[in-house]
Amino acid sequence: MTTTFDSTAEYSALAEKFRPIFQRIADTALEREHKRQLPFEPITWLKQAGFGAVRVPVEQGGGGASIPQLFQLLIELAQADSNVPQALRGHFAFVEDRLNAPPGTARDVWLQRFVKGELVGNAWSEVGAVAIGDVITKISQQDGQWVANGRKFYSTGSIFADWIDLYARRADNNADVIAAVSTHQPGVVQHDDWDGFGQRTTGSGTSVYENARVDEENIFPFETRFKYQTAFYQLFHLATLAGIGRAIERDVSQQVRDRQRIYSSGNAPHVSQDAQILQVVGQVSALVYAAQATALRATLPAQRAYEARLSGDAAAEKQANIDAEIESAQGQIVVSELVLRAGTDLFNALGASAASTTKALDRHWRNARTVSSHNPIVYKARIVGDWRVNGTEPLYVWQIGNGPGRQAESAPRS
Repeated sequence: MTTTFDSTAEYSALAEKFRPIFQRIADTALEREHKRQLPFEPITWLKQAGFGAVRVPVEQGGGGASIPQLFQLLIELAQADSNVPQALRGHFAFVEDRLNAPPGTARDVWLQRFVKGELVGNAWSEVGAVAIGDVITKISQQDGQWVANGRKFYSTGSIFADWIDLYARRADNNADVIAAVSTHQPGVVQHDDWDGFGQRTTGSGTSVYENARVDEENIFPFETRFKYQTAFYQLFHLATLAGIGRAIERDVSQQVRDRQRIYSSGNAPHVSQDAQILQVVGQVSALVYAAQATALRATLPAQRAYEARLSGDAAAEKQANIDAEIESAQGQIVVSELVLRAGTDLFNALGASAASTTKALDRHWRNARTVSSHNPIVYKARIVGDWRVNGTEPLYVWQIGNGPGRQAESAPRS
């Protein structure tokens, strides 16, 4: 597989299969935003077209896309509706994990499921009185059957999925595991209760597991998880942000092109000829160009890590995993700022009518701000700095939970 991204015929052929669907998704995105309507239908369109298997090798029925090509596709999809790629984030991470698994029947079973259109959701984060590092969701044996019990939040995409990538702990030996849990059973209950001001239709709500059955072959030790997973998850945010940027560029250009009203303090008889407004649009376009270029550049180490894993080159794999963490973090630091700036500058090119809720142009900034908030940028910047200055290897897995609280002060402050 290639370790570069480009716009060659190979990528174009891959993308052309999905672009009509992306357009249908774009045509209906504003209506979903107004109604806060989950994208069940768009995700069904993608399933039927084989989008969920785009990383599966061609010889096994998939699209054979490289990691850079996958994220190019996701940028195009995010331009159509940024909620949809985020809803598929857990699916593609699980696909990536299975692609990194040892060859054999067990892996082939999963690859065929992806080719048939089956999707996987995500359920890792727990809320409430959960200490950081602890896992309350447990799997245990009851009458010879493994079952899962627990409650997760940020279960992104699970409401659309056939399976859930569940992070849990074994009750017998306290080992952390990934359990692939079928959603087609009464023991799995999902709620659309995500109340964020952006990315409102990603299906990122609560999932509850009450003696949900888990087949033993679908329980995977967490230490076998693919090593560039954190970077891979972050690349989804970068692709989503870049796609939001492209939607901003699309919409500001269209709004300026169509706008009839002008200001007496303006510079032309039509807004599309006003030099200052054209300058704003050009600045937005440049911000988006830089965001997309950065997002795509950041995918290259993950591809190298995948290739090194397949070839058994342990030294190359370790370095590529480090590079994937660092470059995805660098990307987040700058891409978030670029797209948020573009989402604000959009309004500098338009009049007060652009604030109309009917147009919902504010959704671009809200969506970008929400995506940018998932992994705190200040920590990412520190991690990059620590690597550059001290050679401190970045963490490959990190968690969120309740901390021990402030230390008691020994004396009052003066």
